Amino acid sequence: MSRSTVPALPEPTDADVARVLAAYPALERPRARPMSGGLINRTFAVEDPAGAFVLQRINPIFDPVMHHNIEAVTRRLRDRGLVTPTLLPTRAGALWFELPGGGAWRLMTRVPGRSFDVIESPAQARSAGALVARFHSALHGLEHSFRGLRVGVHDTAKHLEVLARALARHREHPLRAEVEALAQDIRGALATLPEHAGLPTRIAHGDLKFSNVLFAGERGPARVQAICLVDLDTLAPMPLHHELGDAWRSWCNVGGEDGRARFDLEIFAASLEGYVDALAVPLRDEERAALLHGVEWICLELAARFAADALNESYFGWDRQRYARAGDHNLARARGQRELAREVVATRRERAALLGVDADA
Repeated sequence: MSRSTVPALPEPTDADVARVLAAYPALERPRARPMSGGLINRTFAVEDPAGAFVLQRINPIFDPVMHHNIEAVTRRLRDRGLVTPTLLPTRAGALWFELPGGGAWRLMTRVPGRSFDVIESPAQARSAGALVARFHSALHGLEHSFRGLRVGVHDTAKHLEVLARALARHREHPLRAEVEALAQDIRGALATLPEHAGLPTRIAHGDLKFSNVLFAGERGPARVQAICLVDLDTLAPMPLHHELGDAWRSWCNVGGEDGRARFDLEIFAASLEGYVDALAVPLRDEERAALLHGVEWICLELAARFAADALNESYFGWDRQRYARAGDHNLARARGQRELAREVVATRRERAALLGVDADA
């Protein structure tokens, strides 16, 4: 059975959390409270005389061996002077704790700061872009064999196949007709985009939604000072246009994932400027060219993933206060990403000029 088909874990109890916390010798008298906002992992804030930490139960879609990637990357980031959360070892010296019947858990240090669901200003965008460039530069040349990677995470053809299978499997689903119409539209839009194959890879964060960028604080200059990237499950080598395409999909959509899609060109320009100015390794011409279409691909790819889960209802978390079922929320997300893709395409010439590439290539 693949990890993507593992049944969902039951909701963790207070006793489960206490048992996991007891596995960490660094903690003295820990107190845990649930944190909201994540779509995949179950997260708790932990306060202890030893400090502030984040406890997470890892979704079974992830192979726990990926914690070796987190350990290698965060060690390199620390060595290069970057701020980063770090894993704490269990009493057995492991990077994660297996709770019998309750999944894999990890404990990490919590970096003080503030995250935002939606970007607020070009200043935030410029700082976030510079942080990502420092992250990429610090990891350039790191020798590490990545383990437990999500195979085909940006394999668009695979995501379309998953969507097609969902449509075939869920013929009686109440949302099927709406998903089918949306799926046809997504396929048609993807067919108009050029592919960029054979490009070099960089060690990437892999999920640069804006809420994964931590800022120094709530007010004043701290609010526009990006200090750290969090949620490191998705670390992997990948082409730069996948990494930044996903960032721009999130950062430049000032309407938010659940709001009315709107692509902000000023945010794009500021984040690109911050990235290029802070990058300490060469940016190849072919990488720059691929960045033009990267965000268009990612919007449509994510629309396909949300559309599939509108029927499968098995992957993404959802807002039970606003939606009657997971499918309703995922369909709204899929429609939002499809609309965002239209907004992005409408800015192609302006983005090409900022990138210094040919819009018609």
